[in-house]
Amino acid sequence: MPNARHSVARYGSVLLVLAWSVVAQGQTVNGSSPLHYINTSFENASPLHWQIGSDGVVHVYLIYDHERSSPNRANGHWFFEIQAVPGAELTLVLHNFDNVWNGKKGSPLDNRTIGFVSEDAKTWRVIRLETTRDNCLRFGVTVDTGSLYVARLEPYRLSDLEALKKRIAVNPNVEIKTIGKTVEGRELEIIRVGRTDAPHGVLLRARAHPWEPGGSWVVQGLIDRLLRDDAEARRCLRRYCVYVMPMANKDGVARGWTRFNVLGADLNRKWDRPPDPQTNPENHALETWLTSMVKRGRAAQLMIDLHNDNSGKLHVSRPDIDLEDYLAKMARLEAMLREHTWFTEGSTTASFRNPGSIGEGLLERFGIDACVLELNGNWIAGLDDYPSATNWELFGAQLCEALYRYFDDGDS
Repeated sequence: MPNARHSVARYGSVLLVLAWSVVAQGQTVNGSSPLHYINTSFENASPLHWQIGSDGVVHVYLIYDHERSSPNRANGHWFFEIQAVPGAELTLVLHNFDNVWNGKKGSPLDNRTIGFVSEDAKTWRVIRLETTRDNCLRFGVTVDTGSLYVARLEPYRLSDLEALKKRIAVNPNVEIKTIGKTVEGRELEIIRVGRTDAPHGVLLRARAHPWEPGGSWVVQGLIDRLLRDDAEARRCLRRYCVYVMPMANKDGVARGWTRFNVLGADLNRKWDRPPDPQTNPENHALETWLTSMVKRGRAAQLMIDLHNDNSGKLHVSRPDIDLEDYLAKMARLEAMLREHTWFTEGSTTASFRNPGSIGEGLLERFGIDACVLELNGNWIAGLDDYPSATNWELFGAQLCEALYRYFDDGDS
């Protein structure tokens, strides 16, 4: 006969399993909630678990991704489908925004944080969210059709990139070259638009951090504008060639993560040294390609790393090297962005440094004038509008002229 301790332990384990089953299924004990399920079985959906409180509020607990050999953790992406009784009115609370960066707690939320909803995951509209005192997000939705997608920003998924590549691959001005693979074996590519012998070259990278879709929409807008084959596009491509790494952290995008790759590497850090090909094959692939371009005398003169945040600034870092020429070029870039795009937010202060970022790394190690451009994920001041895929694609299209003017050295 088992002793009392074992019986209690076994009985407690059964209760724990039963309790977890209730939480995992997301049902109240009496089954009275109009919520049927929260679906995360699709690409870019965020990992989470959820439960329904006694008051009917749906509590969604996002799952952090973590940095390798570090206490740092990140949450900032959410994307899931609510399946419920048609016409159901639900209140949701999103939890787990107590991020850790450089060993200190911080939050990606502020009182301007917004979200998007859609019935078909294609046509999105903005919803306002309430940031609570305990660092959560609370909001209400009506599930008119029985299904409603909820996201931080309008998603740009691997399937969206594949559709873009298929659409442009036959264009004679395009080359799509595989340069390596992610940790999980997804191919990484550089998309070249223009002639390799153009007088100037610019490299753009998007999605180093998987929650930040703005960069993907921008490069799509840029590529589509340059391939329009009108007088303006031909004029731009006579002056410069564009190299695009459209999705650096494909594994993270597929999994719906926030910041790191699947082995805990931050793709916008440790650029002050060669990347580890085992834990960071994404950066290793880009560095190998960059090195080959330098050896062939075809390195880009300008590099822009595209991100999302809550400020929207141009990050111009200042490592301990001779910066006079670089700062003059960054001032010119900012001026061209202000004149030819909807960008108005300005650049970082004269004391700004971001050690290990790709901006500093490419400047110090490759001599490339590199910077990080953050796209405000809450509000576009220059348009007096919320961020959207359409507005970011517009920025990409406008960027074509800004780059043309940036590289103006008297050529035709």
